[in-house]
Amino acid sequence: MPKPVTMRRRNNAALFFILLIAFSPATSQALTQTQPSPQTQTPPAAPQSGNGTGVAPQPPSSSPSSSAAAAQNPDASDNGVFVFRKQVEEVLLHATVIDSKQRIVTDLNKNDFTVFEDGHPQTITSFRYEDIPVAMCIVIDNSGSMREKRAKVNAAALNLVRSSNPNDEVCVVNFNDEYYLDQDFTSNINKLKEGLEKIEARGGTALYDAVVASATHLKENAKLEKKIIFVVTDGDDNESSETLEQAVRRLQAENGPTVYAIGILEKEEHPRHAKRALQLMCEKTGGIAFLPNTLDEVDAITRTIAHDIRAQYTIGYKPTTPKTQGGYREVRVDAHAPNHSKMVVRTKSGYYSGNESDSGSGPSR
Repeated sequence: MPKPVTMRRRNNAALFFILLIAFSPATSQALTQTQPSPQTQTPPAAPQSGNGTGVAPQPPSSSPSSSAAAAQNPDASDNGVFVFRKQVEEVLLHATVIDSKQRIVTDLNKNDFTVFEDGHPQTITSFRYEDIPVAMCIVIDNSGSMREKRAKVNAAALNLVRSSNPNDEVCVVNFNDEYYLDQDFTSNINKLKEGLEKIEARGGTALYDAVVASATHLKENAKLEKKIIFVVTDGDDNESSETLEQAVRRLQAENGPTVYAIGILEKEEHPRHAKRALQLMCEKTGGIAFLPNTLDEVDAITRTIAHDIRAQYTIGYKPTTPKTQGGYREVRVDAHAPNHSKMVVRTKSGYYSGNESDSGSGPSR
């Protein structure tokens, strides 16, 4: 059985002392954690969205509409933070719609969508198209091979935050053979910059463990309903206790995060497996995996991702099969409108009802 996955905070004072004597990381307080597939993207010269070729429009106002009041409302007890309130039995989908010319479609209404679960049509109970804030984990590879890349990656990650909703809550997780929560949820750019600059480029790549830990931290600590994991890595996982299949299962928990990934993959020993891992995590959760040819393309990609996140529909439905039955549910969303040609909807491919995704080994409390 793989070892339990926990999120750790880095103890800076202890780390400084240990680095002086042994060059090894230190930790302190533990935080508990853990349709056709979209094509892997090679970024264009200018920011794009959806599948990487459609330019995202300016997102609409983020003020709640009356039709969405039952789904999401500001809660005064949260100091004005935009907190998503949903019905207990509702499944929420975040969907990007692309037309035949690879442009993001932003003018659809509830009646233009059909949701299927395990092949059966579902009744949509809530619907909105607004730029709602998200809870995001920025998960950055800190292994030895990333040493010369971190400066540009860090700058691009900060530009992702700047291009996103100002009410987003963002945390920073750095990982090599271990992973650390170097900045908990905040919207303060300076704090996020400090978290990204905690670089110890050494060791291996525990990608799956870091992603699972981040997903659990989002689930247990984020105030906002819409959850994103943005991961950047330059190699194949070679240190995780979790397998790729186990990690994907955890990511497919009910109302779990959408994963966006950038793979700065050079010709290495296992490039095909590394590429497949990023693609699978993204495709199953409704995100996109980008594989740039050069490091200089990363900044444009992060802006593309920000546009994609801000141009999504939020669709809720109550499953006709009770959640108490558990198990995996396959999801598909279709969109049809008379003023649009054939459209493709990108969202999660399915989910595990209730705690089904947590069966077996996994995050410890």
